[in-house]
Amino acid sequence: MRTTALGGSLVRVTELAFGAAAIGNLYRPVTDESATASVDAAWDAGIRTFDTAPHYGLGLSERRLGTALRDRPRDAYVVSTKVGRLLAPQDGDGDDLANGFAVPATHRRLWDFSADGVLRSLEASLDRLGLDRVDVALLHDPDDHAEQAFAEAYPALERLRAEGVVGAVGVGMNQAPMLARFLRDTDIDVVLLAGRYTLLEQEGLAEVLPEAAARGRSVIIGGVFNSGLLTDPRPGASYDYASVPEPVLERALRLKAVTERHGVPLRAAALRFPFGHPAVASVLTGARSAAEVDDTLALLTRPVPAALWDDLRAEGLLPAPAPVPGGAPGRGQL
Repeated sequence: MRTTALGGSLVRVTELAFGAAAIGNLYRPVTDESATASVDAAWDAGIRTFDTAPHYGLGLSERRLGTALRDRPRDAYVVSTKVGRLLAPQDGDGDDLANGFAVPATHRRLWDFSADGVLRSLEASLDRLGLDRVDVALLHDPDDHAEQAFAEAYPALERLRAEGVVGAVGVGMNQAPMLARFLRDTDIDVVLLAGRYTLLEQEGLAEVLPEAAARGRSVIIGGVFNSGLLTDPRPGASYDYASVPEPVLERALRLKAVTERHGVPLRAAALRFPFGHPAVASVLTGARSAAEVDDTLALLTRPVPAALWDDLRAEGLLPAPAPVPGGAPGRGQL
């Protein structure tokens, strides 16, 4: 599987990356055995980039990922984790489902984008992962903490990069405008744009992707299925972590009708679409089982005819400026 350097850094990521939120019990429990099997299947498929965060399962994702990677050669893979939420122990018998994770509420999340918070967060992540370093550190969802993130958290990450503690730094968010500001006003290597550059919506095409391309930075795309809507568009489906609005569902169903007219599952077209943009270094997908990893690989290598993209444009479902992948894919050719 081909690799691409993140911005001007030496960190190289595989074109498909493993998102470890699911093995942190996102929405429903996953066994330890299934979590490890998911990572093993990703490894066997050639994936060498793994993304996690303290937020995912109150640290469970980091612990499971570290365990699954423990016997792999450390220089053979890339791990990214995130800062901005510290985990503080708490008493209680409840669960964390209000935050999307089927785990006991043994900790609470504390927003902290201070320089000290960055250092404490990374130290705790390394302990949970059982690693001596992470390759990429990302500010995680600084939407409501912009000024502290720019004034304190980002400079702390910049210092860690200069000292060689991390190889690349960036920001991960579900919105585009602040990511564009980070690209303009800082020297980050990468942005992780979740849900805003997909077959369904292309908000990131206005600023984020052009800024990244112009400045030699990289973009990792997450949320290519828009919270699951593009896997099975139907009433009540999830979209942006809530029930899908009727106009959005109607658009998704129109997309499905076009792709299936060409004999292509909607999921396959959705997975392939972001690779058309030259600023996209990697697409991040989650999996909670080996079978889900295998399914993703099967979708990725499924040919998508050029006529499909042409029809989406003709029906007003894809803007003309959005670049699309070309050719029939194979392992190492997306």
